Amino acid sequence: MSAPSPVELDEPEVDDLVAPATPWVTIVWNDPVNLMSYVTFVFQKYFGYSKKKSEKLMMEVHNDGKSAVSSGSREEMERDVQAMHEYGLWATLEKQD
Repeated sequence: MSAPSPVELDEPEVDDLVAPATPWVTIVWNDPVNLMSYVTFVFQKYFGYSKKKSEKLMMEVHNDGKSAVSSGSREEMERDVQAMHEYGLWATLEKQD
């Protein structure tokens, strides 16, 4: 009995490789309506962030006009944006660079 001949495998072309999907982010925007303490509360309650992290993100919203508060798949970020809207915050999603 002879040994089976090895199978020759082709290496994939670089064009054939699939890059992982670019993560998406939820952006919360500054608004003239919500108090800073309320925004901090929302981040703690919905995302489960510590008070320190929630305050840091809230200050980014306040000082920079926006903050990326979560990242993940498009579907997850759509859910987070919807939740922020339900809390009365202005939020959008975008692809992370």
